[in-house]
Amino acid sequence: MQFKLLPQPPADLAFLETVHRAVPLVPGSEDDCCARIMDRAGITHRDEARTWLTFLRALELAEEGPSGFTRVRREVERDHLQRAFRERVYGAERVLEILADAGEPRSSETVFARFRDEVPAYERHRYGDRLEEVWGERVRRLLEWAVLLELVERDGDGYSRES
Repeated sequence: MQFKLLPQPPADLAFLETVHRAVPLVPGSEDDCCARIMDRAGITHRDEARTWLTFLRALELAEEGPSGFTRVRREVERDHLQRAFRERVYGAERVLEILADAGEPRSSETVFARFRDEVPAYERHRYGDRLEEVWGERVRRLLEWAVLLELVERDGDGYSRES
């Protein structure tokens, strides 16, 4: 299963750890979990907290069961995060392939232009004229998460695969 929701990347992985610790060990409803994330991580909007909860599921740091959402007892380790990001976040692997094929730094706009055909048809219809705005931002976030996870290097406005 792959997840599409992707929060704005934080400055460092410590914030991800804070959000991870905010998810309860005892199953809780989505509303309860989002309230805890908002309270403990200083997130002001419920939709943003829900995005974080979904992203934690993608990174295998939270799971949803019949009784609600729970924190997975796992350290926030870069190797695990890199694997989960590549395998479970929609578009991550393709963005990394685009950069690997480029051989030189590419802007997020250039990466999006190459990624555009990967956008699901229903998303194209859903966003219509806003497709480039919405999915261009998504590709930018994928790139910034890849930088944070040390899968990609940023050089000015360009991104390239780490050597």
